[in-house]
Amino acid sequence: MLQSDFRSVLAANDRESFREAVVRVAERLGFTTVSAIAVVDRGRDTEFVSVGNIPSAYENVYVDVQAWRRDPVMQHLRRKSVPILWNQATYTREGAGDLWEQQAAFGFRTGIAMALHLPEGNHFVLGVDRDQPLPDDVDELTRIVAHLQLFAVHAQDAAFRVLVSAEHRPQTPNLTPRELEVLRWTMEGKTAWEVGAILGISERTAVMHLSNATHKLGCTTKHQAVVKALRLGLID
Repeated sequence: MLQSDFRSVLAANDRESFREAVVRVAERLGFTTVSAIAVVDRGRDTEFVSVGNIPSAYENVYVDVQAWRRDPVMQHLRRKSVPILWNQATYTREGAGDLWEQQAAFGFRTGIAMALHLPEGNHFVLGVDRDQPLPDDVDELTRIVAHLQLFAVHAQDAAFRVLVSAEHRPQTPNLTPRELEVLRWTMEGKTAWEVGAILGISERTAVMHLSNATHKLGCTTKHQAVVKALRLGLID
């Protein structure tokens, strides 16, 4: 299931195929609704593009800017990259129980949400929701969160490719030959020490090249960087 989910979202070539891939993953993991949002923040010129299967009735009701500012899940996503697992208690602790009651009427009682904060004002948000409690089994819950995190890494690249207007899409970065070499060996599972030994450079230098490549690709981890470099055709 993991590989097929990742392949389907990477192969998305338009808004509808991207939406289908996102909804399919949410349903496989036991969630009824999902929203994926690509955000390009350019100060006054900010573009938001959202896809998913959120009921239109809910979208029409929950548009109050003040409500968004009070929403503890949204505030978490604005500041942090770690996923948030939320339920009614998440809202009542912050004095926003009324917001939970409002969305619960539409089936949004529990969920998992995460945000990837990328360079140059780009952000990707992925959230899944349902009306049933999250699993009590820690291993099962960990598996679900891990799957969503890996899926988000793949989905963010496709989101900016097929959802965002051309002038706002991130440009293909210009990586040096050494940075590409380090990424290729990282893709093979080599550690920084092993990469340094293979290329005849120090471990510290290998780490520096990998860090530079990761930053240029707009990623936060070396695994994200490898996936994006593969998707862009920079390595194979």
